[in-house]
Amino acid sequence: MAERISMREKVGFSLGDGAANFIFQTIMLLQLSFYTDSFGISAAAAAWLFLVARLFGAVADPVMGVLADRTNTRWGKFRPWILWTALPFGIIGFLAFTTPDFGHSGKIIYAYMTYILLMLVYSANNVPYAALSGVITGDMAERNSLTSIRFIFVTLATIAIQGFALPMVNHFGQGSSAKGYQITMGIFCVLAVIFFLITFLTTKERIKPAAKQQTPLKQDISDLLKNRPWLIMFLVFVMMFIFLGIRNSLLLYFFKYYLDKTSMLSLLGELNKGLFGLIEKTGMIGPNADIAGNTFSIINILSQLITIVGLTVSRTLANKFGKRDVFRYGLILCVLFSASFIFISPKAIVLTLILQLLFQFMWGVAAMSLPWAMMADVADFSEWKNNRRATAITFAGIIIGLKVGLAIGGALAGSLLNAYGYVANVAQTPHARFGIRMITSIWPAVFLAIGIIFLFFYQINKSTETQMQNELAERRNALVQN
Repeated sequence: MAERISMREKVGFSLGDGAANFIFQTIMLLQLSFYTDSFGISAAAAAWLFLVARLFGAVADPVMGVLADRTNTRWGKFRPWILWTALPFGIIGFLAFTTPDFGHSGKIIYAYMTYILLMLVYSANNVPYAALSGVITGDMAERNSLTSIRFIFVTLATIAIQGFALPMVNHFGQGSSAKGYQITMGIFCVLAVIFFLITFLTTKERIKPAAKQQTPLKQDISDLLKNRPWLIMFLVFVMMFIFLGIRNSLLLYFFKYYLDKTSMLSLLGELNKGLFGLIEKTGMIGPNADIAGNTFSIINILSQLITIVGLTVSRTLANKFGKRDVFRYGLILCVLFSASFIFISPKAIVLTLILQLLFQFMWGVAAMSLPWAMMADVADFSEWKNNRRATAITFAGIIIGLKVGLAIGGALAGSLLNAYGYVANVAQTPHARFGIRMITSIWPAVFLAIGIIFLFFYQINKSTETQMQNELAERRNALVQN
């Protein structure tokens, strides 16, 4: 019988992804705006930076997968990396959102150095962390539970960034967004270090390769390339994160440069009444308030809360129908809700809220936790077919898809923004406003739709999950008895 995982361990494990998402969500949602509107470089320069730095991270992922699979300590293979990278992660994350008093060329060099280092330390931390989820338990129901709780904490971290980061930037910056970003990210980076240490202290690696298993790298790579579910998930991750890299990078621009300020102020006023004046008391309404940023933050808080509801539904649906089918059909609805942003008029703030809530609910159901749980299934599939387990390199290979997707998505976001004629911190031309709408809706939806097509070739359905779980459990028990 599979070992039950305590709630203490599930929460401790989940804090690690909450910590990583203090940085990850900022990269996804705010970094393009930070570079163009606060740091002081062009959208085109930021596009090249994202492409180069994130591809560095993608190259580092398989190296980390190889290293982690071959790490042997009294703490396990993957937990030590979370300990070793905790402090560097926090320090480099802080430096990446610090604006130095340099000229334009100096800033470009500084941005490349800090962002490349951030991508490298992220790989050194996140590849072992992702692999850890595959060795805490082999029970599918427990794995679904672990992943669901993990992504509740991811959502809470997302709320912290999407809901509170911009108000904190305005509060601490006192007119200087660069200073505000530095202090705000300093706070989040300190919390990240603490959370990583808790993850290290509270988790346990239970699934281990057979004691006699040899670990030739050539064989690991050969097994990986023959693993059809891995190849499909790699392509799906590329498309998903191109989608996120484009859409999330432009959402703030959509609020700041497209939506009508008076209509946003009206929405904040109505929400303020429902929240007993809380919005006004926190300074989010007033003559010096950042109305676009605050509306963006409030809508993100509400949409992330609905994401948690989606996550709770996701686990039940996945246990009943299998992860693949829930993921696939949920993403179809995500495409429809995301693409519908093209129909929003500048004054349609309520429609913006409704579509964002619908999108985030379905994203919570389909895409927050399920693809990561499916990564663990892919590692099981390789062990099931090949009688060899190489967890970290399997996870690393798929995370490469994430990094490549983010690199392409971030580069496309900046390049398209530049092509449509965006100029920082001024009223935009009609063509630039149209471009912001397109980059928020249609452009990213195309890539996510391609990812859905790949999922129709993914073969691990509900019955395969059950078969793998039972047969692998029998093999592992036989090894223990021998």
